[in-house]
Amino acid sequence: MKRNRFSSRKRISADATELSRLAIGLAESGSKLEDLFWQNRLAELVDRLFQEGSEDDFTSSLDRLFDAHPMAHDDLADIIESQAESCVMTDRGHALDILLFAAPVLAWSRFSIPATAIPKGTLQTLKVHLCAHVFAAGSRVALADYLYSPDQLPHSFVETWQLLQQLGKAALASSDLAIDASSMPETNRFLSDTRYVVGALAIPRGTPIFRWNEADKITREASLKEWIRQGGPCLEPLLTGCAYQPLLADAYHAACRSADSASRPYSLNASVAFLQSTLGQPVESLRAVIGGFHDKRLEEYRVGFGPHDSEMIYHGVVWPLLGIEDETSDVAAEIEAALRKSGLKEVVVLDQQFPYEFCDDCGAPLYPNIEGDTVHAEMPEQNNAPSQTLH
Repeated sequence: MKRNRFSSRKRISADATELSRLAIGLAESGSKLEDLFWQNRLAELVDRLFQEGSEDDFTSSLDRLFDAHPMAHDDLADIIESQAESCVMTDRGHALDILLFAAPVLAWSRFSIPATAIPKGTLQTLKVHLCAHVFAAGSRVALADYLYSPDQLPHSFVETWQLLQQLGKAALASSDLAIDASSMPETNRFLSDTRYVVGALAIPRGTPIFRWNEADKITREASLKEWIRQGGPCLEPLLTGCAYQPLLADAYHAACRSADSASRPYSLNASVAFLQSTLGQPVESLRAVIGGFHDKRLEEYRVGFGPHDSEMIYHGVVWPLLGIEDETSDVAAEIEAALRKSGLKEVVVLDQQFPYEFCDDCGAPLYPNIEGDTVHAEMPEQNNAPSQTLH
């Protein structure tokens, strides 16, 4: 997990130094047995730092390793994420595995996409369908009674671990977690965005976690199909005025990454549908211009939408790079394929490197037009449209 890096001259704590040492040992291990030794030592230290709330130690160690030892950085990030989203709890003398999970939902709307409290009846129905179609038999599930926006999810490893502890205890108590909606930060408004149902499940140690782990060999694809068919309608009252697409529930960090990836082509489809309905024009009247935006390296692609016979840009989509994607990845071709799949005929990929800049006045991203300039996305004046930025 990439983090903002501090100056290399800054002294780091003994615990952060030990995290780095153990992570390098794991990265340089030559056997599975040695892997387990380093992983166990790391897990013990990470668990203690979680209990102490030592987020700075995680950040410092990851920052140091990011350039100095990339493999150790990734190994350490994996261990921290794993310990933040899973643990073992005891109930009546029996040890149970606890897993924090998220069930993402992609949505778009010309109006506001709700981030809202989930009524008790809806919570119970969602749990029934999650247990029937996603989680293994015998799972005990607790949900947070709130539909989260990305801005409202835990912002640190420690906060994620704290949510795991709260939801894990709720799962053992056969209850759900009440969230104080008034304490939630306001969410940014985008035409296309992601919402999250978050919960935890408790299972006896060593038993299957998901339906596709069980002996009847149900696949992930089959589970997703049933979750969409049976669980999807439960979300409709929460997403009034929205088109939406449920994604498969998974371990918390994996689900968030899956949603980040899936939201990129989804936002392009939403953009095309929005422009067609708002402008009252067929898709053939639109053109998309793709450009790469660079700081010290390629940071993201931006897509400007406008009429095919003008240099105007009506709408814009930011396509961030994820994971190991960089200048050598053929991301532009992926964007072009997604646009053409949405029905767009005229797609232009510009070869020039655009500066990673934003509007000085409002902070909005600037988008490429057919002339190779970066401009504000502005809908025609007669249309009262929402924000032009999609994520």
